[in-house]
Amino acid sequence: MGLRDASVVWTENSARGGPISSDTRINDRIRVPEVRLVGPSGEQVGIVRIEDALRLAQEADLDLVEVAPQARPPVCRLMDYGKFKYESAQKARESRRNQQLTVIKEQKLRPKIDTHDYETKRGHVIRFLEHGNKVKVTIMFRGREQSRPELGYRLLQRLADDVADLGFVEAAPKQDGRNMIMVLAPHKSQKTRPKASAGTDTN
Repeated sequence: MGLRDASVVWTENSARGGPISSDTRINDRIRVPEVRLVGPSGEQVGIVRIEDALRLAQEADLDLVEVAPQARPPVCRLMDYGKFKYESAQKARESRRNQQLTVIKEQKLRPKIDTHDYETKRGHVIRFLEHGNKVKVTIMFRGREQSRPELGYRLLQRLADDVADLGFVEAAPKQDGRNMIMVLAPHKSQKTRPKASAGTDTN
């Protein structure tokens, strides 16, 4: 890609509010004889002398911002730089606020778990998935139970079926030493419920 093509790409990015470095040169800090000027709406003005570009910026009560310093000549755009920085900061904050960190919870079961304990553990898994968390389900085998891995498979399959409306099997059941592990993940379309309190989850 040539310098002209590069400058066009940078111009299009900046027109959409693309990345501009914090050490971007603006106005009098731009020390080149001429620039490729882009108007405030993204329109191509063409190559102009730096004096003319600064004059146009002053007349429009805007800043001259260098958006592609590596191009020859550098690409500059007329914009309200203070407003741009403020809106960029607002978008970054909003993005961080909406970003959901993936948390993996763990739930441990025994292969011969009784009905009441199973329902309790299933309730924990349901709550984790509703909150948008992944769940690592561990079947713990002891003694002779290790010779009956099918018990673990059946139990994990039962649990996966019971919570199928909320999550799916991201990692199929796999033997890991004395344990058998499966990972459940919430459906992407699943609307997470806010946590009622910051209490400690029990396994």
